[in-house]
Amino acid sequence: MWIYEKKLQYPVRVSKCDPRMAKLLIEQYGGADGELAAALRYLNQRYTIPDKVIGLLNDIGTEEFAHLEMIATMVYKLTKDATVEQIKAAGLDPYYVNHDKALFYQSAGGVPFTATYIQAKGDPIADLYEDIAAEEKARATYQWLIDMTDDVDIQDSLKFLREREIIHSLRFREAVEILKEDRDNKKFF
Repeated sequence: MWIYEKKLQYPVRVSKCDPRMAKLLIEQYGGADGELAAALRYLNQRYTIPDKVIGLLNDIGTEEFAHLEMIATMVYKLTKDATVEQIKAAGLDPYYVNHDKALFYQSAGGVPFTATYIQAKGDPIADLYEDIAAEEKARATYQWLIDMTDDVDIQDSLKFLREREIIHSLRFREAVEILKEDRDNKKFF
């Protein structure tokens, strides 16, 4: 079922140790609008979506896991050489006490990941509008993360992720139109 190439979807480079930026990036790792929530949402919704768009949810859901891997790599690279003093200065000391430098699914504010982030109504059009909103929120968050760093290498990876969110939003919008057209067609038996 899976073919895994041992490389990231897009290269992740980091210019310097920056635990403060790592703390902010954790939002896209385990926050409400982050990559884990998106991947789980789309892969779950594909079971109740019409056949015409199942592949779309599967493709985007699995790509979100690739984005999660990129975020994890950024956080790891930004913190791997951090001293305890740098971790304290970044406000990561409570995180460090619980997890050391291991990745943990939580928001930048320290709220642990919860399944309540994952929406599934069972109405295909309602679910796709939820997915569009999720992609737009992720796009906005990536822009704000880009604004929060002067590391051009991190900005490059974040710009790639922001652009993928835009593409996903467009694809979900196309799927809504496909399903609306199908719903509105008269059925003759």
